[in-house]
Amino acid sequence: MNDNRPHWLQRLHEWRVKNVSDKMFILILAFAVGLLSAVAAFVLHGLINQIVALLTGRFHADTYNWLYLVYPVIGIWLTSLFIRYIVKDNISHGITRILYAISSNRSRLKGHNTWSSVIASAITIGFGGSVGAEAPIVLTGSAIGSNLGKLFRMDNKTLMTLVGCGAAGAIAGIFKAPIAGLVFTLEVLMIDLTMASLLPILVSCVTATCFTYIFSGNAVLFSFHLDSDWTVERVPASILLGVTCGFVSLYFVRTMTVCEDMFARFKDRPYVKLLIGGAILSTLIFLFPSLYGEGYHSINLLLNGKTEADWNQILDGSLFYGHPEYLIIYIGLVLLTKVFATSATNGGGGCGGTFAPSLFIGCFTGFFFSRLWNMHQIGVYVPEKNFALLGMAGVMSGVMHAPLTGIFLIAEITSGYNLFMPLMIVAVSSYLTINIFEPHSIYGMRLAKQGRLVTHHTDHAVLTLMSLDSVVDRDFQAVAPDMELGQIVNQISRSRHRVLPVTDPAGALLGEINVVKIRHVVFRTELYHHFKASQLMVEPAATLSDSTPMTKVMRVFEETQAEWLPVIDTNNHLKGYISRRRMYEMYRKMVHDFSQD
Repeated sequence: MNDNRPHWLQRLHEWRVKNVSDKMFILILAFAVGLLSAVAAFVLHGLINQIVALLTGRFHADTYNWLYLVYPVIGIWLTSLFIRYIVKDNISHGITRILYAISSNRSRLKGHNTWSSVIASAITIGFGGSVGAEAPIVLTGSAIGSNLGKLFRMDNKTLMTLVGCGAAGAIAGIFKAPIAGLVFTLEVLMIDLTMASLLPILVSCVTATCFTYIFSGNAVLFSFHLDSDWTVERVPASILLGVTCGFVSLYFVRTMTVCEDMFARFKDRPYVKLLIGGAILSTLIFLFPSLYGEGYHSINLLLNGKTEADWNQILDGSLFYGHPEYLIIYIGLVLLTKVFATSATNGGGGCGGTFAPSLFIGCFTGFFFSRLWNMHQIGVYVPEKNFALLGMAGVMSGVMHAPLTGIFLIAEITSGYNLFMPLMIVAVSSYLTINIFEPHSIYGMRLAKQGRLVTHHTDHAVLTLMSLDSVVDRDFQAVAPDMELGQIVNQISRSRHRVLPVTDPAGALLGEINVVKIRHVVFRTELYHHFKASQLMVEPAATLSDSTPMTKVMRVFEETQAEWLPVIDTNNHLKGYISRRRMYEMYRKMVHDFSQD
């Protein structure tokens, strides 16, 4: 195999193989991935903050600002130009792209993913795009891990671990939450928890967290001080909040899907997408400035408010300013419209994730729920700021199908460990509620429909990671339908298989001849000119498409008990045959490799 790497890198690789064990080198790479992920997160948030300060630093709080109608459209337009003319590739749905790379592309991410999402999302969010920076950073971190692994010729299993290291390091670095980074990788990316994967991911998480502290000091994204300890009397309210978060998560996921499908209709008309997305986004931000950017400022207002005057600051810069009696209405409207703002941002051509929007909606849901609960005096008093925090864990758990991530992330970033019990109650209640209606996370639902989602079920994961193309045998002897038996016998003598496909001149599959079933005429030379292939062929037991997931391929073999099955493309042209024996041999080998630590 040709090695196109620079000579110095080849020499370094040779030295490494001789002097550093694979396990130690993976830990070294995990350290590097954690460091670079922290740098990427620091750079992205620095860019976003600088752009926001430059654009909105002189906005007045006591009146509306017309520039809210302009900035988001400019941001989406600039991002779309950057992607179309510089990146020249689709970089949206960052975490979904990671899942796809793991399941269908041997954990290989493109080189530009190490930087393109940082620039694109900084422009989008800085100009007001109502999305999050977390998914772009997770994609960046995973791409760093993938490309470092490719650079040093690591195997596919190690590449998967390094992709997980990048994702974990990104989450740990962004939020200074190493446990949440680890749990996120296990729950969302479905990286199995073995000693071979656990140690590198932990190294990456700790490294990213430590360097983030070095870069930014003790500053945190969210500050929270517990004023009222949780009591057992609040269990019913916590359960009901969890159920509410589950339904809000379902609303978010389903509405997001519908909106994305709508924008997908205009995929070949970018300026129509820009016009529609920009108009929706800018209008919503003008009406509800809380929707501008990631929305972390609004989250901190709800988490740290102690008086009505504190919470009323969330009305600043909006048409609701000076009308504190409309606070609950404003909160409810923002809660409902956030999903449309997020969809319009990405659908219009922007770049960002749904991680921050789920935190934002969760915070507003918790505050809205607790305010209504207290207004109607349904039961024991519940602190609004505490329930705003719990709502963040609830909606995140529902949207991502990751209750542990929701619990540990919120606990770590706010030091709210005294609320661990209600965090668990809300997160689990939310997850169980949405799981009734939607069995997959917002990141995995598209891949699950295609049968390409890797799960913690080893058998299913192995089948998902198997490539149909790798088990297709293209060395087959096709015969024409008018070929006589004598010529067919000659073809049989040269074939390695028990079946001969019958195809038309264009290569379309018409049927197949089973050598065993025609043995009663094969040795009768007097019949060689009396039978043709069209008379001897039969319908295959089943046909497989070249895009059929391996889980279905295995199921078809089980149902038909066939030894060979043909693979055809969308035009019915024969691509080759899959051997049952060869497929099971590869499957057993991958199960063995997959289960090794």
